[in-house]
This record gives sequence, structure tokens and C-alpha cells, in this order.
Amino acid sequence: MQAVSCSVNIERTVLAASFIQYTKEGVRNELQTGSKCLTLLVEIHPVNNVQVLKAVDSCIWVQFLYPQAESHLLPQNHLLLISEEKYIERFCIQITREDGDRVVITNSSHLPRDRIAEDFVWAQWDMSEQRLYYIELKTSRSILKCIQFWADESFNLMFEMPLDISLSGLRFKLVNFGYDYRQDQEKLYNQPSLCIFTNHTGSLCVCYSPKSDSRKEITYSVFYLHKGYRKTFTAAPRSADSQVTNGITFLNLGYFVAVYSPGHFLHFLNIQHPDLICHSLFLTGNNKMAAVLPSSPLQSLPGSLILDCYSGKVYRATLDQSYLMRFLWNARLDCEKMAALHCVLSCGRDPGFPEEQVIQWISERVSACHSFDLIQEFLIASSYWSVYAELDDVDMLLPYSSVLTWNAEIPGIKLVTEELPLPLMMVYSLKGYWAKLNSNLEYIKYTKPRLHYHNSVVRREWHNLISEERVGKRRSTMYVRNILDNAMKVISNMERRTLEPRLIPLLQEEDRHQRLLMGLMVSELRDHLLRHLQGVEKKKIEQMVLDYISKLLDLIWCLLETSWRKHSVHPWILHLKNHGSAADFEIFHLMTRILDAASSLCFPLPPGFHSLHTILGVHCLPLYNLLHYIDNGVLLLTETTVMRLMKDLDNSEKNEKLKFSIIVRLPPHIGQKVCRLWDHPMSSNIISRNHVARLLKNYKKEPRNSMIDKSSFPVEFLPLNYFIEILMGLESSNQGMVLQRSTAKREREHWSRRDLAEALGAWTLEEGCVSGG
Repeated sequence: MQAVSCSVNIERTVLAASFIQYTKEGVRNELQTGSKCLTLLVEIHPVNNVQVLKAVDSCIWVQFLYPQAESHLLPQNHLLLISEEKYIERFCIQITREDGDRVVITNSSHLPRDRIAEDFVWAQWDMSEQRLYYIELKTSRSILKCIQFWADESFNLMFEMPLDISLSGLRFKLVNFGYDYRQDQEKLYNQPSLCIFTNHTGSLCVCYSPKSDSRKEITYSVFYLHKGYRKTFTAAPRSADSQVTNGITFLNLGYFVAVYSPGHFLHFLNIQHPDLICHSLFLTGNNKMAAVLPSSPLQSLPGSLILDCYSGKVYRATLDQSYLMRFLWNARLDCEKMAALHCVLSCGRDPGFPEEQVIQWISERVSACHSFDLIQEFLIASSYWSVYAELDDVDMLLPYSSVLTWNAEIPGIKLVTEELPLPLMMVYSLKGYWAKLNSNLEYIKYTKPRLHYHNSVVRREWHNLISEERVGKRRSTMYVRNILDNAMKVISNMERRTLEPRLIPLLQEEDRHQRLLMGLMVSELRDHLLRHLQGVEKKKIEQMVLDYISKLLDLIWCLLETSWRKHSVHPWILHLKNHGSAADFEIFHLMTRILDAASSLCFPLPPGFHSLHTILGVHCLPLYNLLHYIDNGVLLLTETTVMRLMKDLDNSEKNEKLKFSIIVRLPPHIGQKVCRLWDHPMSSNIISRNHVARLLKNYKKEPRNSMIDKSSFPVEFLPLNYFIEILMGLESSNQGMVLQRSTAKREREHWSRRDLAEALGAWTLEEGCVSGG
């Protein structure tokens, strides 16, 4: 007999089978009962009994249910029976054991049945999740419905959704109910293609390709029901003489759906983040990529499996990371670079993930993209995927791309986006996948604005803290301490994750500004996740935040290390007695790009980054350009860098000019320390000026006798005499300087105009050292 459909129960003790009673040669077999199709239920452990379930002229398909029972096997088996007459029934089969291993159907005389669905034209079975999808035609509208079968033997209608697709030419069609040669051949050439894909993240995609008479292009639609919109793609092979003669196949690849037409095109649609077309990879006309798959028609099976309809071979479809990396190196279009980058990063949890190769590509292609900042995209996307496996809701709460809009066209692709009415969930006891899907739908319906974390609050608070430090205003000691403790947790977390010694000495410097930014980001991101992730323990969220920020800093460090190794930079680059080379300039350029990307996103940098960047700037830039970079905030003068400048550089004319230019640009709290290290008259002069400026800061002019005591002051330069009297008045309240002040008073009558400026500098230097200022 010619088999139509077979299924065995979970215990492997009962077989359901459906047969056509005529062979291909038209010979009647011995079990013929006069009907075209015979459906049997057979006891097979051992073979004890054969029972006829159906004997009809229409074809019958059978499918046992496999409930997710963890503790024990259920004594009752359930069998779905799908009829070509457009109805689905469920049979309840009681199983018992007799005489040891003998299995018997106890209710064979009367099998209870339930009518599951009727009047449908298309159905798909999801074996792994025990779901039945089917479409009803009502007044020329296609209504998609889904039934979930539970382990407690119940079932529910989960949702219904109108689809704006034409199925008028679609004959009765089943998906994943076993291979039917006649149906699949008819589908490939005369039928529209339709299938549904889901995954654990709560995504629900309906992929549809209508029957097309055009041989020059092909159209297909993807209903992203978990996002609330539909995208319709029109693609054509890039070769002018190519013709699309075969239908297309949709393949499930987890976070992606592959759209395949034999020999012509292969598209990877990002179903997790389909908002922007640049997140999907379109390889239209790429014969090398298309050659990876068989040239014969394919049929999609559950679990990323595909069936070669001609050879009968079954394959498992996966993303080839090595091929994607080769494509990434050779990609010319920005959209292809971004899409391939996301494809590779989505595989980050797989063994053999080529993170070092991705980082090397980033470091060498840093200026190659014009539509987006490559470093920003890499930092955001890679950090996002590094924590994605820990919590599925991360996709709603953390940004996954630096690109907000994409207006550029993609060659060979036309796209139309339409909004959809959201699926109506029919039950309220949601769990597992359905809870996640419902969460996605609720997010779309009610969340305004979007919940993605951004650093605007961190940026504002960070600038406030830095501004307050500059003017001497202090926040609560406990508040600042908590922020710095957060930063220490991140650094400790990074040190635990770093297994090999690094070439570049980062994390060894006390960079207070970057530690403040790091700690603020920990605090704000943790509060953001706690606010929106109800029911997740606080300890888990805090560790995820530390991992996220640690990954971000580690990526920056790895970018520098990769470039450092590539250019074989010597350790003496960290000293200031040598001139820079072309390799030094390459690293300086990369650091400048990293700094620009991190500043735009308000992301922290590893402590020590600014010091290394400035040292490279001193190596590579002329003085004018160096000062221009400093004045515009590209180079940040840290205490470590300036101290090294003062110690390593001698007092040649060129170096004196550099040191003076640096010192006058320093914040006061650093300048006071640095000036004492430079044994130079100019340093004394600067200390004098700063000391006088502090004394005059709060000076208020009071009415006084305009006549100056001529017996106490020489009259050659009255403004200077008046200035000295003001300084003496301001210092009179400082008991620690009485001796120095009296000494200065005895000596001031001997000062001339020229001597006063030099003596005043030396005197105020001595005064400043005594007073600690």
C-alpha cells in the first residue's frame, strides 16, 4: 500500500497509519475494503490487534500528541486525525499493560473524540511545542488561529488573527504532517508558500509568498506579529538573464529566517530585531552563498531542518560563522556590513565564536562605514548579545543598535511596511512562550516611550559632579562613595574575566572622572532594570549590569590590544623621550575614534585610556595641533600624564614651551601639584599668580583713606603700593603667616619697581608652601 501518514505514540507501543489502498500500478491489495484511504491503529508491543479508525475516500493524516510530561508517562494517548474534508479530530486512546510487557488498547470499542477544527484550508503542526496553526476562510478573509495542547490533556484556542493574504487559489495544504510527494510538487509550482516560525523569545512570524507569474522577480511577505507590522519584499536576481523558475523556501534559523530560492538569492531576515531593513542580510544574486545549499527544491521541517525533495536527504541549517566572516571582510555596502555584523554577533554564545576576528575587522575598517559609526554599533550590539541569554526581556530594555533610522536603499530590494492589528489572545493562563509573546504584545500596545535604556540621565549627573568638583562644591560623601564603589565592582569583575595578561596597562590609574561615569552607569542601569523586571531577583540583575559594563570596557581594551599587536608597537611608546611613528599615529587615530564613539553614547572608558591617548598625542602631533586637541576636549589632561611630562622632558626651549602650554591649561587642583615638580622660574610665577588670585577671590572693596602713608611706601609706583597693602590686609587673618608677613613688611621699603615683581613671585611661593596652598 502507498503510505500517506504514520505516527507512533511516545511510548513506542501504538502505531497510527494511513494508506492509499491502490499501488501506483493500480493493483488492489489484500486489505482493500472498498474505500480509497484506510486509517489503522496498531498495537506493536507486541502486535496484538489492528483496529480500523477510518475507511473513507478522502486522504487522512495522523499525528500523536507528545505532551511535555516530566515525571511520568501518561496512561492516555491522544491522536490527531486530519481529514482532506477539512476537519481535525482528537482521539483519546487508553493504554494498559498486561502479562508483563504486553500493551493493550483498553477502549478500542469506543474511542472518545473531540472536534478540534473544521472548514480550514491550511494547517501547520509544531511538534516541539505541541501547537496547531490553521487558517479559516471567512467572507474572503483569512483568519489564522492557533491551538495549544497541554500536558494535562487539555487544549486552548490561544489567538486568532486576520491575515491580508489571498488563499483563494490554495488547495487543501498541510505543513509538517509528514512528507507528501504529490502535495509538495504541486506547492512548488502552482501553490503559494506559507509557514509559521516561533522561538523562545516570543517571536511569531508568518512567512507568505503568493503564486507569481513573473519570472523576473519574486514577492514575499513576513508578518511580524510580535512587532505589530508586516513587511513585503520584492526581490529580483541581479543577473539580467536570470529567471526565477522555482518557488521559495523559508528556513528557521533561530533569530533569523532564511528566504531561499534555488540558485538565485538567499536572504537572512532578522526576526528578533526587524525594525530596520539594514539588520537583515540580502544576498540577492550571490551565487557563492546560494551554492552552499542544494540546487533542488527544499521543504522546511521543524527545528531548523530542511528536506531535499529530490534526494530525500535531511539537513540541519545553521549559520556558518567562518563564511560570514569572509563575507564581512569582502562586503562593500554599509547595509551588508551592518547585517553581517549582527548575524555574527548573534552567534556569540556558540563554541568557536570568532570574537578576535570580529575585533580585528573592526580595528581595520573603523573608517570604512559612512552610514553609521562602526565602533558604536559594535559596542552596543556586542554588549547586548553578551547578556541576552541571561534574560529574554533584555531586548525590550537594552539598545541593540546605534542606528535609529535607515533611509538608504538596498540594491535589488523593494520594501513596503504596513501596520497590523495585534493578535487577540484568547486565554489568560499564559505561561512559557505565550507569556513572552503576550509581554511583547503588551509592550507594543502600551509602552510609550520605548523602554530602551539610554544615558541621558547619567550624562547630566556626570557633568554636574565634574562641574561641582571644579568650583569646589562637594556632594554627600556617602553618595560619591557609593558611586565609586560601583566602579570598583566593575573593575574587579573585569579583572576576574581577564585570563591573559594585557599589553596595554589600563585599569591601573585612578581616573576619577571615568570611575564616576562608570559608577553612575551601574546605578542608573540597575535601577532601570529593577523598575521594569518585576520578579527577577536583585542579585541577578546587579550581576548582569556588571557583566554588561565589563563587556563594554573589555571590548574597548581588546580593540586597542588588537591594533597594538598588529602594528608591533614597542613598550617605549609609553615614555615621552622618543618621537612617534606611523604605527603610533594609527593607534592614536583609533583611540580618537573610540573616544568620539564613547563620548556620543556617554559610555565610560577604561581608567588610563585618556593618559595613553594624550601621550600618543604628544608623540604624534605638532604643538599647535596638540593644544588644539586639548582645547576642544579631544585630549584630556590627566594628572598621571602631566606628571610624566614634567619628569621625563628636559628644559629645552621646545619642551619649556610645551610644559608651559600644558600647565596654563590645567585645572587648579592638578596645577598646584604639577608646578611644584617643575623647577623653573615660570613655575614660580604661575604659583604666585594662583596664590594672589585665591586671595582676591572673595575680596570686597571697603572705603578707605585715599591718602597713602608716604613714610611706609615708596611713591615711585602707587598702584603697586596699593596692591601690596590689599594683600597684607587679606593675609592678616592667617595666623600661620605672621612671621613671613612681618619679614616682608620690613623688606618692602627696599623694593624698587623692577625688583618687586620678582620678589613678589618668590615671596608668594614661600607663603603658599607654608600655608599648604
